[in-house]
Amino acid sequence: MSRYSRHLPPLDTLIAFEAVARTGSFTRAAGELYLTQSAVSKQIRLLEDELGTQLFERRARGISLTSAGEHFHGFVEPMLDKLLAHVQRLKSGHGDRHVSVICTHAVAQYWLFPRLLRFNEQHPELTVNIHASNDINESLIADYDFGILYGHGQWRSLQARKLFDEVVYPIASSGWDLSQVESLEQLQALTLIQLDASAWNCLDWHDWFGHFGVRYQAPADALTFNQVNLVFDAVMQGMGVGLGWESMARDRINSGLIQPVSTFEVRTGQADYLVHDRQTLPSPAAQVFAEWLLRQV
Repeated sequence: MSRYSRHLPPLDTLIAFEAVARTGSFTRAAGELYLTQSAVSKQIRLLEDELGTQLFERRARGISLTSAGEHFHGFVEPMLDKLLAHVQRLKSGHGDRHVSVICTHAVAQYWLFPRLLRFNEQHPELTVNIHASNDINESLIADYDFGILYGHGQWRSLQARKLFDEVVYPIASSGWDLSQVESLEQLQALTLIQLDASAWNCLDWHDWFGHFGVRYQAPADALTFNQVNLVFDAVMQGMGVGLGWESMARDRINSGLIQPVSTFEVRTGQADYLVHDRQTLPSPAAQVFAEWLLRQV
């Protein structure tokens, strides 16, 4: 008997536990798993017997996780998610002619996608699948061939190669006449589109002006978005001046859709990196994509 079968509970019981914990109901979990409610209850009892602890509190109006159940759910759910991702990658022919990349929505839309079109023209035999998410961290990268990760470039579990430095400056629609904007005070007097970056690591106008030692407080009625790509869209619609990241703005500046406002720019010292898990050798298809992408920058 292997160490897994000897010490780990059956996979079916873990799947049933995750479903019940997520839905908060034996009935809803049973419907999702195409089982009867009694079958799900039996799986949970089996798991609790196996672990020697109670995972759910049964109440008159429903169920709730015990403290042990909360702790157990905290690592069972990501474990099942990771297992599912690897199975799906194998089923899709991952490593043969498929390449998977995770990056933020803004990087995917404004930086990677235009380059991907050129890559597809040169390598029609390969398929690159992009997973866009703003909730990216070091631990997620192993589920993909590559990630594009923002930061300092030093991650314990990742191999990193720099793609582009973070350079941020004001941008506006090409239809605006901004020839007279020569100072930060004149810039502050314009309609500035706000970026609410409270949920993630990103510069806003307060931070940007702070790099120059200038205080800034956004007006209470200022137009505000919580995503960089929404700010870009508002800028191109002529709704105001927004913060532009060089990596995402350059193509649109060159095409005449937007323009930089003044010569002021902030270089944060951070960058975006092409990263992959140190313990995994990229497939031949992934290596082709990585080398091609790095040559573009």
